[in-house]
Amino acid sequence: MKNIIVTGGAGFIGANFVLYMLNKYDDYNIIVYDKLTYAGNLDNLLDVKDDPRYAFVQGDICDAEQVEETIQKYDADTIVNFAAETHVDRSIMNPDAFIQTGVYGTYVLLEAARKHGMRYHQISTDEVYGHIPEGYSSVEGDKLDPRSPYAASKASGDLLVNSYFITYGLPVTITRGSNNIGPYQYPEKVVPLFATNAIDEEPLPLYGDGRQMREYQYVVDHCEAIDLVLHKGVLGEAYNIGTGEEMENVEMVEILLKTLSRPHDLIKHVKDREGHDRRYSLNIDKIKALGWEPQHTSAEAVQKTAVWYRENEWWWRKIKSGAFKEYYEKQYGHRWETEQ
Repeated sequence: MKNIIVTGGAGFIGANFVLYMLNKYDDYNIIVYDKLTYAGNLDNLLDVKDDPRYAFVQGDICDAEQVEETIQKYDADTIVNFAAETHVDRSIMNPDAFIQTGVYGTYVLLEAARKHGMRYHQISTDEVYGHIPEGYSSVEGDKLDPRSPYAASKASGDLLVNSYFITYGLPVTITRGSNNIGPYQYPEKVVPLFATNAIDEEPLPLYGDGRQMREYQYVVDHCEAIDLVLHKGVLGEAYNIGTGEEMENVEMVEILLKTLSRPHDLIKHVKDREGHDRRYSLNIDKIKALGWEPQHTSAEAVQKTAVWYRENEWWWRKIKSGAFKEYYEKQYGHRWETEQ
């Protein structure tokens, strides 16, 4: 690898990955290819905007011609695909965009990689496994059982990637991460939404009883694991990336409130999300066998994230004005009914 295209590199995890890679490696060039939808934000990349090893292209992964032009212009040899419509709630409102990006967009990138003999890595999610019963953790060979349009689009992308390895011998890997949190996460997601609401002493709309089980993973830990898989992962394989520990959403909220010195009564239980998976849990033995360990517990990840939002109001206040308010009212306005 020398010239790496990071699709979706202006988004939350993608931007953190770009910052991580440029900080760690002196001899890699990173080309961020991003459509700059509402969740893409060049403020996420301010720290590297003048780095000669960094370039930015505004583009859609569904645009095969522009993908081709970008590969040729930068002599790219690797694609790391973070590009995806994000957030389950939005996929329930408007599934079309998720299918276009997650399925057709992945196909466009795979075809480009096949044409140019490139290394390809797909960023996936634990949500492709669906709801996981108590006492079990998903392993990479499990049946994919997505339960939302978002998760289905990601699972479809995974299957396409695997088919290009089997059919064409394309050098691919996949990573499936748990709930990432940390700097630059768009505040529609639960942790930044609750952190910023708490800072302003506004209610925190917690779905249902709040006892959904999640693994909250600090985003830099995830980036380190992706880096390891890119360099040492077995081609054709998928790797789960999580924390190895679970936390109920209500516990996450309590840690966040304590970190920000805000009262418990800000929590407001609201009507649950349609098709809400009760539990995700990843078996991470496979990635650990490559030599990776998470550097943060889930509690530490929540604390560190809350502090970042408290210290970086410049970043999120302008996001939570304007169109975000319209989305927030549409998403939660009908849910302000306390669960009995």
